[in-house]
Amino acid sequence: MSAASRTPRRSHRTGRARRRTALTTTGVAAAALLLSACGSGGTTGGGGNTGFVTGKDGIATVRKGGRTAVPDLSGPTVDGKRVDVADHRGEVVVINVWGSWCPPCRLEAKNFEKVHQDLKDEGVAFVGINTRDSSVGLARAFEKNYGVTFPSLYDPTGKLMLRFEKGTLNPQAVPSTLVVDRDGKIAARTLQALTEDQLRKMIDPVLAEK
Repeated sequence: MSAASRTPRRSHRTGRARRRTALTTTGVAAAALLLSACGSGGTTGGGGNTGFVTGKDGIATVRKGGRTAVPDLSGPTVDGKRVDVADHRGEVVVINVWGSWCPPCRLEAKNFEKVHQDLKDEGVAFVGINTRDSSVGLARAFEKNYGVTFPSLYDPTGKLMLRFEKGTLNPQAVPSTLVVDRDGKIAARTLQALTEDQLRKMIDPVLAEK
């Protein structure tokens, strides 16, 4: 067979290889987008020796003594004030990452407000992190519509989420929820919208710690 007659087959194989590469690249890009986009989250996260265990309910927990400190989370809030999570040392802190554009965030908003009202006099503080909203007005409208009264840091570019150490219980999706113990360390995380019961299930063991 001549070199000329073999060329079309080589070109055909090369074309197929290029298409497979393109499909693989597209798949990786789509997976990355899904991770960063609004959704119900998942049960994976971190890497290496993380020290946390994720239950079938999608809630990951770390035993006391193996936890990582929450990073600096401070700055302006949606309502124009300022908040610093470090000011709540000695309390259990619930951190909820949300956006007004996120359907699961809308589903869980009233659940968070209900539990906040029930536990605010029991040493539990709630702090939101509003992210990827194009204007603070959208975030304010969300809080008004869903009756959210606890403060939320306004973080439109997501820079606060990048402060969390990789391989720990860092927020990786919107919504994400963390429970921080009285020593300022992350005790639990989930990457999904929560019912009222699920939220209480995350908080209660940390609140019971001495």
